[in-house]
Amino acid sequence: MPKMKTKSGAKKRFKVTSSGKVKVKQSFSRHMMMNKPKKMKRKAKGTTVLCSADERIVLRNFLPYLRRKKKKTNPKAVGEK
Repeated sequence: MPKMKTKSGAKKRFKVTSSGKVKVKQSFSRHMMMNKPKKMKRKAKGTTVLCSADERIVLRNFLPYLRRKKKKTNPKAVGEK
């Protein structure tokens, strides 16, 4: 089997966190900023985490070698010592 190619546009737009979630820059912050409310511009400054459905698409199709198995944590074991 040949190696799968990573989409070069996706490399620039997405980062995968250590827990396996996909981080992206907020949208609606490029042009026509005078027509947008202050609150919207403030919210569009930073980064956000993709929802699980979109994250699955990005990791499966665009960044195949950044997929990691997510560890399932037991909620009862977290509080115990």
